[in-house]
Amino acid sequence: MAKIKPFQAFAYNQDKISDISKVVCPPYDVISLSQQQAYTSSHKNNFVHIILPEDLPAQDRYQHAAFDFKSWIEEGILAQDKLPAVYFYSQTYNLKGEKKTRLGFIALLGLEDKGSGVFKHEFTRSEPKEDRLKLIRQVKANLSPIFAVFSDRKRVVQQVFQRYVQDKVPFIDIIDRDNVSHKLWRVDSEAVLADIQKKMQDEDIFIADGHHRYEVACIYREEMRKKLGNLTGEEGCNYIMAYFTNADNRGLTIMPINRLLQEEPGFDFGNFCLSLKEYFDVEEVKDKEKFSFLMQKAGSAEHIIGMYKEKKFWLLRLKNVKILDKMINDKPKDYRSLDVSVLNYIVFKKILKLDIENKEKLYFYHDEAELIRQADKNKGSIAFFLNPVRMKQIIAVALSGERMPSKSTYFYPKVLSGLVINKF
Repeated sequence: MAKIKPFQAFAYNQDKISDISKVVCPPYDVISLSQQQAYTSSHKNNFVHIILPEDLPAQDRYQHAAFDFKSWIEEGILAQDKLPAVYFYSQTYNLKGEKKTRLGFIALLGLEDKGSGVFKHEFTRSEPKEDRLKLIRQVKANLSPIFAVFSDRKRVVQQVFQRYVQDKVPFIDIIDRDNVSHKLWRVDSEAVLADIQKKMQDEDIFIADGHHRYEVACIYREEMRKKLGNLTGEEGCNYIMAYFTNADNRGLTIMPINRLLQEEPGFDFGNFCLSLKEYFDVEEVKDKEKFSFLMQKAGSAEHIIGMYKEKKFWLLRLKNVKILDKMINDKPKDYRSLDVSVLNYIVFKKILKLDIENKEKLYFYHDEAELIRQADKNKGSIAFFLNPVRMKQIIAVALSGERMPSKSTYFYPKVLSGLVINKF
């Protein structure tokens, strides 16, 4: 049973910050070093100062983030809503010439207990969790929502939006640096909030983005339990701020995360291609547009991987799906059916003898154009393209109790950080 709760969010005080677009930023884990520097220098109150503080001489950056967070509240830069609310959130964007809108809401999600109905689909790594744990200990807040999907059998998102939200003026209405429109509305009617909570009780919740933050929130809750003794279950540390959207939402875009492999000195690409032919039908495609078309077309019917090196493209079509049954016999069928599993186990592990858990030789890009630029820039490298994972695959893997390989999905657009904050 998923437990959903409204909350009194902190948000930027628009009497102090007139242009909210200048102070919000993406989630911490998609901000590059150059983007971090750009956001940091763009505005003294940009939220990146809190979620991704810079290393400063003789200062603990987590304590510095907490100091800024506290100061901004004291100075009225951030102000708390007077009533608990659920925050409806609309994002409109263009993708390959098509205009899309994704609708959802931000609320609190009760942290996982046995039978809670919260499912995870990706493995996490210790380093990012240590980083986020140090931050949450200092700021004592959920700074940006995790991304969750659910089936919405009772159409709670659409019905509440149509009845109570769409005719109102949003309190946040901005366009970000990627030309994505973001609109946010408060819903604080007790009757409407109670209806949302009731309808969400029977929903299974699947974490799409934010696995590290979710697991850190659970660790922090256990620390508070040990420190404070018995808790009522309603303390702030028992919840995490989450964005919820319909799993069947047409505005829900999942992009693949492609790989760039750095070759070892003396790597023989010709022999590598011969080894590929044992498992794949290998087809060279000279035209980039045709390559992309054939990749997408084949993705719904067969296992296919794209490959690029030195201005040439190849399609790798798996000859026999039973290869996966023998090679990945300790994983469920839904896991074996992922193209990223084909790439990891056959190409990287079997042929290249790589440790697929060791990411030192691999670089990850969701932007195909950037992947190709990097492959051209680094001559001793090979780019591998994947088709997007489908939402039903993510749900199937999660329900099987398995986790997908890391760096399997990129949900777009990202939910901005700094729109609303859950302070414990």
